[in-house]
Amino acid sequence: MPTTEEIQRRVEEADAARGAKRSATAARVGDLAKRRAAVAEQLAGIDRELGDVIAESSDVIEIDELARFTDVPAADLTQWLNSRKTTRPKRKRATTGTSTAKSDVRQGVTTTDTSSTSQLPTSTERAPSQADALQASARVPAEVA
Repeated sequence: MPTTEEIQRRVEEADAARGAKRSATAARVGDLAKRRAAVAEQLAGIDRELGDVIAESSDVIEIDELARFTDVPAADLTQWLNSRKTTRPKRKRATTGTSTAKSDVRQGVTTTDTSSTSQLPTSTERAPSQADALQASARVPAEVA
């Protein structure tokens, strides 16, 4: 029967070997993950470039024809084309409140109250928007000849 000290020494040896293996595994996984991230970033750049080239040449060659010439599936070409990020900024939606009223006033929209000149809407009023103008024009019956 081993002594208590011998049992502790055996456990420590087993733990040391296991700890070294765990540490080596973690280091290897970390290195591989970094390499993968770098390759994925390169691949994403190539995908964007492919999409840009396909989009720029769409007036001279169609995707089906390009697929036929390159032996690249049309589905892949279409995916690269559709996954491109747009270069123009997206428009923010107008929120109700003072920012909308200010932008409407800057655009020359005035309130229906003509008794006072260039009066800004109060917090309970709002300046008519383009949507209001469209709704109003939709309600006006068209003349039928």
